[in-house]
Amino acid sequence: MHFYRPLSPIKAITFDLDDTLYDNHPVIDKTEEEVLRFVREYDARFNHFDNSDLYTFRHIVAEQDPEVCHDITRWRWLSAKMMFCHYGYNKDEALKGADDIMAHFTYWRNQITISESTHETLALLAQKVPLVAITNGNAQPEACGLGDYFQFVLKAGPDGRSKPFCDMYRLAAQRLDIEPQAILHVGDNLITDVEGAINSGMQACWINTGNKTLMKEKDVRLLPHIEISQLASLLSLV
Repeated sequence: MHFYRPLSPIKAITFDLDDTLYDNHPVIDKTEEEVLRFVREYDARFNHFDNSDLYTFRHIVAEQDPEVCHDITRWRWLSAKMMFCHYGYNKDEALKGADDIMAHFTYWRNQITISESTHETLALLAQKVPLVAITNGNAQPEACGLGDYFQFVLKAGPDGRSKPFCDMYRLAAQRLDIEPQAILHVGDNLITDVEGAINSGMQACWINTGNKTLMKEKDVRLLPHIEISQLASLLSLV
């Protein structure tokens, strides 16, 4: 545990999800693999597709609506719908196809393995202070066993622009009815989590599970208040 700024009393903790409470990379890799398999089997015209074919439609959607990047679930859905329309599906068929793909995506996206130590730490923390999840991603805490720990979950898109924009941080403080400086945000990303939280008036905890050296990280623009390597270290702060 390393302290870089004075830490004020903590009345609530907000958490990033992906790569903070679990390793997200295997989940995403498996999900992309299964979605591609599903698309290939959906229509014989798609059986030659690889991920670059799917990304082509995402790029087109993003060019047409740059703000869609703040809602990655909607971005995926619109891209799937565009793919079906491009291949001659009518409106209803395209809508159904996009829904089918997203249902398949959602299932695999939430096949997340949560360590017992994470469960234990969150359960103990939740007894001490309110916990909130703030995510740019589309994992569903309630679907992977994390939902009971959080008072509520904020997601980029429905709840504001993605981190590091301040929208969700400010909304969390407002809904908790706690001043931002009394909230500690915990995340693995030095820009979206640390910089975003500090610019929103919160305290920031960088969770460094990869044995990185802070001063050698190219993304360091603002120092966190604290750096930890294990989630359980938070128990000593509240």
